[in-house]
Amino acid sequence: MNALVTGGGGFLGLEIVRRLRARGDTVTVLARGDYPELATLGARLVRGDVADAAAVLAAAAGADIVFHVAAKAGVWGKQADFERSNVTGTENVLFACRAHGIPRLVYTSSPSVVFDGTDHIDVSEVPYPTRYENHYAETKARAEKLVLAANGPALATIALRPHLIWGPRDPHILPRLFARARAGRLRIVGTGTNQVSVTYVDNGAAAHLQAADALSPGAPCAGRAYFVNDPVAVSVWPWLNALFGRLGIAPVTRRVSVGVARAVGVVAEAVWSLFGLAGDPPMTRFVAAQLGTSHSYDVGPAVRDFGYTPEVGPEEALDRTAAWWKDHLPPA
Repeated sequence: MNALVTGGGGFLGLEIVRRLRARGDTVTVLARGDYPELATLGARLVRGDVADAAAVLAAAAGADIVFHVAAKAGVWGKQADFERSNVTGTENVLFACRAHGIPRLVYTSSPSVVFDGTDHIDVSEVPYPTRYENHYAETKARAEKLVLAANGPALATIALRPHLIWGPRDPHILPRLFARARAGRLRIVGTGTNQVSVTYVDNGAAAHLQAADALSPGAPCAGRAYFVNDPVAVSVWPWLNALFGRLGIAPVTRRVSVGVARAVGVVAEAVWSLFGLAGDPPMTRFVAAQLGTSHSYDVGPAVRDFGYTPEVGPEEALDRTAAWWKDHLPPA
């Protein structure tokens, strides 16, 4: 298989590349940065941005499948930046697939595309909400719809929705949580009993390869979106405190109501917007809702339609993650 992986130098993308190379597939990565590990793995790096149609078209030449992982993630930022990466970038990938006659596209989406601020408990089908509270979720939803609408006899497409990808080398979620917990700035939002699906990075990557192998025009999984998290949801705050405890970080015990957190988010968003402050606000409406509600998802359809099989169980995932971060946690 000759695969193009957009964003193949990132957290999830690199694990997908590693697995593709381990089984002998040829891999080209389109990424903006330089990632020495890609060369070590034997992948070809093409420097470029998914928002650059010419760069995507050049990188896709010779591919017979595309894993479109690249995206602008985050809870805050300019709409134009999210639109450029997530919507325009996806349009460019679809154009390249059609131009080169590439028959398969695996798109990395997110459960954020269906998050409406309410509890989602072990669901497999959720409609898109009528409104979104951040640009990331809105632009990822638009991109997902483009990908699914493009499915047909010449191009089979599938969208995967891993939720809260975590593990060793995580550059996004865990470092921020560790820093806030150590500084005493992390609070349990709501009752602390909410159930949340998480995705160990190895399992998320495995889902992408399993979906790719099952994908073809007319396949049961073609033209559909799937949740591909770890099968058993976690009680998020005891789960985090268990990880903190293994790293010598004091458990989080102080609480704040969802209403208070949301009010703080409203004020913080207004201040950041008014003064154009750099970085993310300490709280947003979206984050308050995410932290205070249950959002767990049923992977049954993914198991049924393309044989999704997580490779790493919850205890082993926690052990691996704690062991890696013990050696890489910055000094307090």
